[in-house]
Amino acid sequence: MPRSTRSGQLRTPRLRGAFTALVTPYDADGRIDEAAYRRLVAWQVLAGIDGIVPVGTTGEAPTLTPDERDRLIEIAVTTVAERPSRARIPVIAGTGSNDTRASIEATRRAAALGADAALVVTPYYNRPDQRMLEAHFRAIADEGSLPVVVYNVPSRTGANVEAETFLRLAEHPRIVAVKEASGNIEQLAVICRDRPPDVAVLAGDDAATLAVLAMGGDGVVSVASNEVPGEMAALVAAAHRGDWDEARRIHARWLPLFRANFQGAPNPVPAKAAMLAMGLLERDDLRAPLLPLADAPRDRLVALLRAMGLVDGGGRQSVAPVSEAAA
Repeated sequence: MPRSTRSGQLRTPRLRGAFTALVTPYDADGRIDEAAYRRLVAWQVLAGIDGIVPVGTTGEAPTLTPDERDRLIEIAVTTVAERPSRARIPVIAGTGSNDTRASIEATRRAAALGADAALVVTPYYNRPDQRMLEAHFRAIADEGSLPVVVYNVPSRTGANVEAETFLRLAEHPRIVAVKEASGNIEQLAVICRDRPPDVAVLAGDDAATLAVLAMGGDGVVSVASNEVPGEMAALVAAAHRGDWDEARRIHARWLPLFRANFQGAPNPVPAKAAMLAMGLLERDDLRAPLLPLADAPRDRLVALLRAMGLVDGGGRQSVAPVSEAAA
């Protein structure tokens, strides 16, 4: 149930678990492959993932039109609602940009489409200072009609939401979480220690998941869960029940995959190549300027997937075939 803040207003339930930053599949003409996207969402739910994040960085949001982003959010919302065998998982829609007004409008549209929260990236290119960043996120929380997850990824945006800035933002009743991808362990530790008890801290990098959980964080917005959703959900669940031996085992088991997803090309290029090799995608096309993975890193990636038991000779092991994902 929602919990009261010190201001007397209500937050949504705390976000806990593994949330997949889902890729966006395209057809041969470069259009969104809606059927393939539905299969991916349905398979994620069946595999036990804790939530879906459409049209984030991994979903190639910067090169999607507003109509395409809205359509992907709509498909994600309707598809997770079609799975009555388990509680409906949340859909956290990517709505951020470097334009505050456009981000507010995108967040309102996502709310109308049924999203549960908005993932709002730090504004990029224009590099606002801390005062400006705080005003940006507050405006979206005030006017966007959805709970907000602040997405801090300085390596892509050129601006870091400092711990003190986020902690001020966390007092806002509609700011419910941070996806922290700064890579700054001290910053993460301060946020985990000092955030309000109903505000979640989510790792923004799969390799940092175990560390974030050990500091009292709540989960991860994951790229690797495109490939191994059940395993990422199990990693977070093990930590939450205090089984740290199991959490460490799962983390160590999949660490090579966490790293491979960011080697040879920018995210989501390697992840899409892996999903193609695993049979989860029929194509690994991307929107320009991104291009598919080159031959040499692709060969290395496939060899790793084979060594990890995810690919066996050109077929796939241990995950559902494309044709079965919608079953």
